[in-house]
Amino acid sequence: MSSTASNLPIAKAITAGLRDAMTADDKVLLMGEDIGPLGGVFRVTDGLHAEFGSQRVVDTPLAEAGIVGTAVGLAVRGYRPVVEIQFDGFVYPAYNQITTQVAKMHNRTSGAVNLPIVIRIPHGGGIGAVEHHSESPEALFAPTAGLRILAPSNAQDAYWMTRQAIECEDPVIMLEPKRRYWVKGDVDPDHRPELSPWQAQVVRPGTDATLLAWGPSMPLALESAQVAAEDGIDLEVIDARSLSPVDFPTIAASVRRTGRLLIAHEAPVLGGLGGEIAARISEQCFYHLEAPVLRVGGYHLPYPPARMEHAYLPDLDRVLDGVDRLLEH
Repeated sequence: MSSTASNLPIAKAITAGLRDAMTADDKVLLMGEDIGPLGGVFRVTDGLHAEFGSQRVVDTPLAEAGIVGTAVGLAVRGYRPVVEIQFDGFVYPAYNQITTQVAKMHNRTSGAVNLPIVIRIPHGGGIGAVEHHSESPEALFAPTAGLRILAPSNAQDAYWMTRQAIECEDPVIMLEPKRRYWVKGDVDPDHRPELSPWQAQVVRPGTDATLLAWGPSMPLALESAQVAAEDGIDLEVIDARSLSPVDFPTIAASVRRTGRLLIAHEAPVLGGLGGEIAARISEQCFYHLEAPVLRVGGYHLPYPPARMEHAYLPDLDRVLDGVDRLLEH
């Protein structure tokens, strides 16, 4: 990738990351449904089939369990497969392979076998899609030891997290914010970030409360902070970036400064990853908290039809209502 291509949509930043990883290591190959000549549903792999050929950009049958199972075999043989799950809700047929094989093989073999597999999953709602196309399944995978989970929210992270996930010896799930695929941002492919991909980032310093989000919810978090500032409320905004491991030290340090924490994510609040983060921060920051940790997320309902998803997903009013409840204490 040329350093002149510095302003890219998130989708094309991922494309660039895949291309550069494949150029650097001929053991990297891509697998997924319609990712070849078509370039994928979201065109993330557009052009890679023509560049690298059908042996390295592999169109697969519509069988997620088979795709991931094949990736396990390839990884055992020394390859570094990057698997695309076409939509987040389609990952469930592969859940058994991911949680019982991909996550466990390294431990099962006492460290003798690594599975450097990347599982790319377009993540979240807001695109007007039908059932099983707008899920947020991070809480199903985060408790599974042996998996790492990354959730980029901008083009720079999308490029570098793609590269770093492929380089990682552990299996990595990449949750890509599909609603934000075409949001542009600066990408510097020549300078590896100093911040580890497994670290959270304070993207807006503040003093009155901490607002934590990730992936597709980050633009909402930043918009909420901007609107809150108009009312004199100074929110610190953190991008979690890594969902397994969660960077609790960065989050806790922020909460010790602000005394309050609001967590926003698209997944349902009940059983969502925000609940685990809230519990940990309540334990670690008990004497610094001025109010209970609050969460804003989806409802405990199946993801609704496209015309109703605006009422399901967290929005500005719900986040600001959460901020108001925090500051009542």
